[in-house]
Amino acid sequence: MPKITFIQPSGETQEVDATTGVTIMEAAVDAMVPGIEADCGGNCICATCHVYVEKEWLSKLPDPEGDEEAMIDYTADPQDNSRLTCQLQITDELDGIVLHVPESQY
Repeated sequence: MPKITFIQPSGETQEVDATTGVTIMEAAVDAMVPGIEADCGGNCICATCHVYVEKEWLSKLPDPEGDEEAMIDYTADPQDNSRLTCQLQITDELDGIVLHVPESQY
């Protein structure tokens, strides 16, 4: 079972066990990760599941496309490593991925 580490702005970490095939957003909501609200339920229309992906993991993710790129532009502090967790499906290759929850998610 892949593990995801979420790092809060305070530096507090939360490790989440995730099921292959679901989205990172679904795993975060199930584990009640603070700052991952997912108001739209994974429809890529709210950006309340925004995270920063640690740089070494970016190459293991598909590039953001269309709606995700547009929604990232609407986040409070978009960066080159910004992603929406509703658009990232968990695979075995992502075991150990580290994501930072932006301060703006609060």
